[in-house]
Amino acid sequence: MDWRIAMTYITENLIPGEKVVFVTRLHPIVFLTPSILSFLALAFMIPSHVRGLGQILAPIAAVVWVMQIARYFRSEFGVTSRRVLIKTGFLTVDSHEILLAKVEGIAVHQGILARALGCGSIVITGTGGTAQRLDAIDAPFEFRKEVQQQIELLGGQAGGADGGESHKQREG
Repeated sequence: MDWRIAMTYITENLIPGEKVVFVTRLHPIVFLTPSILSFLALAFMIPSHVRGLGQILAPIAAVVWVMQIARYFRSEFGVTSRRVLIKTGFLTVDSHEILLAKVEGIAVHQGILARALGCGSIVITGTGGTAQRLDAIDAPFEFRKEVQQQIELLGGQAGGADGGESHKQREG
């Protein structure tokens, strides 16, 4: 998938001289819950004495699938030469733009399963203690590394950063 198509929010909101240096998306682990619900719905439809439970779970699973598919394809996470850009949501949209100069810290949290699958949660702490948590992110350590590298470039250039000549992308 071409990153210019996949990351429309990020590319449409670049400021003059700013370059995209890294993009990622949600990890496919977001489909675990609807997969489990679908499996349970099918499993309960086979025995006749619990078929009603399967018929209740099937439409719930379908709704959860639609919600997670929309969430997966409508979420964008990017690092530019000047900012961290985040957009999540489908019907209701949340967008966050954090200037690299205002990032105080970025933490990665991974459980055992998340570590094995290469996903995790990121918490970006800005000046004043504001925190932005991103869950189920693909390639969280690469995301953090790119933020840190761009902060270093920004700090080393007077008047702002125009670094990031190469674009990196992580797709699952």
